[in-house]
Amino acid sequence: MNMRNYTFVTEFILLGISNSEGLENMLFVLFLVFYVFALLGNLLIFLTILASPNLHTPMYFFLGNLAVFDIFFPSVNSPKMMDCLMGQSRTISYQGCVSQVFFYHTLGGTECFLYTVMAYDRFVAICYPMRYTVIMNHRVCACLTVGTWLGGFVHGSILTFLIFKLPFCGPNEVDSFFCDIPVVLSLACADTSLAQTVSFTNVGVVALMCFLLILTSYTRIVISILKIRSSEGRRRAFSTCSAHLTSIILVYGPVILVYLRPASSPWLDSVVQVFNNVITPSLNPLIYTLRNKDVKLALKKVRNQVAQPLGGKE
Repeated sequence: MNMRNYTFVTEFILLGISNSEGLENMLFVLFLVFYVFALLGNLLIFLTILASPNLHTPMYFFLGNLAVFDIFFPSVNSPKMMDCLMGQSRTISYQGCVSQVFFYHTLGGTECFLYTVMAYDRFVAICYPMRYTVIMNHRVCACLTVGTWLGGFVHGSILTFLIFKLPFCGPNEVDSFFCDIPVVLSLACADTSLAQTVSFTNVGVVALMCFLLILTSYTRIVISILKIRSSEGRRRAFSTCSAHLTSIILVYGPVILVYLRPASSPWLDSVVQVFNNVITPSLNPLIYTLRNKDVKLALKKVRNQVAQPLGGKE
């Protein structure tokens, strides 16, 4: 194919969420509430961990990383989605589309690796409690954290390069509220079989590998918990994992629902993407505060420290 005869697109048009006509104002308010709650809730968690010496442990170090992730991830697509819902421009520049794909999959890969590292941390804490501080020392925690973010960066870079090395010469309508691999690939005016195969394999291998490692960790954790004789000991051991397990279910549950379904449904795909992009990051602060006594106690101390100077001025 001689590509000199084609005009390459410089922008894409986001068609938005399927079957949402007439619901734009309600969806805008709903997404804005979830987005603001995600930003403020996760910022509060991060600052609380930072300001509380008793939370300077591996478990809360990784939780702080999750809070940072939950601030960045909804910020990739939510502002543009809400802009579209308000009736503003639905166009996104070519560079903007590239950025959305890159950051979405970089952070998506980071999320998979981070949940895997958090599962490993709980595995060491419960299965090897006497050696926990030795195994999960500062250097190991730092290396694991750098590895999660670097792994996500490599993952996102490979996928973005594969997609956008292809030519796009029209049409330019993206059947979603943000740029993602399946909807963007369908617009390429060249053979996409290699990009489809590599991207599907890359995403699938990363997600499956992380899921299997998490499953292995929690299988070992459950076996160890069942060996604890006292019911109080079993309850305390399980309580340290329950918040993390809840988050994993919220992340992997919708994805499994989509990819195990025999027929494609654009509406359900949109719902799952909205859930993963906006709702899950806003729920994590609730999950980790309502089910965690240490975080609740630290939040109370931080609140009292802030309230004391204010009370003294009155």
